[in-house]
Amino acid sequence: MSAADLASLEVAVNRYLDHLRIARRYAPGTITNYARELTLLARHARDHGVHDWSGLPPVVLQGLMASEHRRGRGPGSLRHLASACRSFFQWLIREGTLVANPAAGLRAPKLRRRLPHVLDVDQAQRLVELDAEDPLVPRDRAVLELLYSSGLRVAELCNVRWRDLDLDEGLVRVTGKGNKTRVVPVGRRALAALRELRPTSEQADAPVFPGRGGKPLSPSALRLRLKQRASEQGIAQRVHPHLLRHTCASHLLESSGELRAVQELLGHADIATTEIYTHLDFQRLAQVYDRAHPRARQRRMPR
Repeated sequence: MSAADLASLEVAVNRYLDHLRIARRYAPGTITNYARELTLLARHARDHGVHDWSGLPPVVLQGLMASEHRRGRGPGSLRHLASACRSFFQWLIREGTLVANPAAGLRAPKLRRRLPHVLDVDQAQRLVELDAEDPLVPRDRAVLELLYSSGLRVAELCNVRWRDLDLDEGLVRVTGKGNKTRVVPVGRRALAALRELRPTSEQADAPVFPGRGGKPLSPSALRLRLKQRASEQGIAQRVHPHLLRHTCASHLLESSGELRAVQELLGHADIATTEIYTHLDFQRLAQVYDRAHPRARQRRMPR
């Protein structure tokens, strides 16, 4: 197939990416991931004699999955590839280019569900109670308290501006995945830490956590600060923003049992995503049972 044939395949890919960017308002990182997967798909289709998307047989897709598996891609990565293909073809159906989705029967490897790591209550308390005396302590303490209090994603936290906070009502408005906005509660300790940062003059549009040049602190800079603070506080576990999101959700669910409330707090579209924290609860219960119940496991008899 010629370069022109590949270009004709990629025209549709680029139109779909524009759709995700403009109509769906996906984040730049998500667009980059889709572009990578669909460019791979277009090149694989070209190499197998496909001239346009309406002539793509399902066997070519199955070959792509097998090829990527041989190259060493794991189950999670392959599932992402399959999902990107399905979404793209579904859009082509709405556009009238396809009649049926060639990826409808595409099978990806089962993803082994991994339970997220969390801090225990004592570790979380030790982490947020910074006592160093450098000028960035108030900001970093507020970062930690807000992550642990409200379970925000790193991008959500970095983009919070003073206009998004209601310190009197204890609420923060954030914009999450898919440009969806939600309002979540802020805990008492986090509110106290944020009040320490509040500027004396009215700066509603200013970022709550500024980095260089007054712009919002970048996710990479925030991750680096958390790693440094965790080391200073003697936390051996690798600490990152999503760990505190997991920790917030796990501790809240453990105390309340309110799965729907945790789903709303985290902004999960599907409650099945939130249910992973119930598995953490059962895992902890099993550990306590094994340690405490006299008949939990066979004990060695004294001689």
